[in-house]
Amino acid sequence: MLETLELNPADAPRATLIILHGLGADGSDFLQLCRALDLSAVGPVRYVMPNAPVRPVTINNGHVMPAWYDIIATPGGGRIEDEPGLRASQTQIAALIDREMARGVPAERIVLMGFSQGCAMTLLAGLRYPARLAGLAALSGYLPLPDTTEAERHAANLSTPIFLAHGDDDDVVVPARGAAARDRLRALGHTVDWHTYPMGHSLCMEEVEDLNAWLLKTLA
Repeated sequence: MLETLELNPADAPRATLIILHGLGADGSDFLQLCRALDLSAVGPVRYVMPNAPVRPVTINNGHVMPAWYDIIATPGGGRIEDEPGLRASQTQIAALIDREMARGVPAERIVLMGFSQGCAMTLLAGLRYPARLAGLAALSGYLPLPDTTEAERHAANLSTPIFLAHGDDDDVVVPARGAAARDRLRALGHTVDWHTYPMGHSLCMEEVEDLNAWLLKTLA
């Protein structure tokens, strides 16, 4: 089981947000976001912020850091997807969802959310999870293993709402990759709530406000 940082309500939670951080970060990166959200209308909410496994990252000269998967650049500036790393993290994230269900929060009251690499893992793991989740919030990332999505997505999450957001000035995950994820998911029939913001590879207050409104609607 992944190591996690948690914010637990005083009363039994009625919903859980599992939040996946980006490359080189850890779960504590999203403490401020959790405290900025006002989901009191939903009832007690548990926030679960796992730490990614530590591994060498090729694109960063093999330096060891928290990463959900390796990033391998090609000479032409493209990327080779680390499918084994993606699949291993998918299994670990699914185990976190399983644990929340065992702790009494049903799958349809669990939102999976992530930023950058965490966004990629949210879409990978969430669409393939074998029980209907409340929603997927995918921030500043992209759709990994896109050619397998249609065949591997689970019928339980065909109608799960997706919040997809990106910065117009993102130079880490270029906006075109976020737009490509939006277009691919919509073409497959998924409901995507798409947002862009005048920012780089980060979060902004307007995005947090939009995310808060979407979470309230999704968990209503």
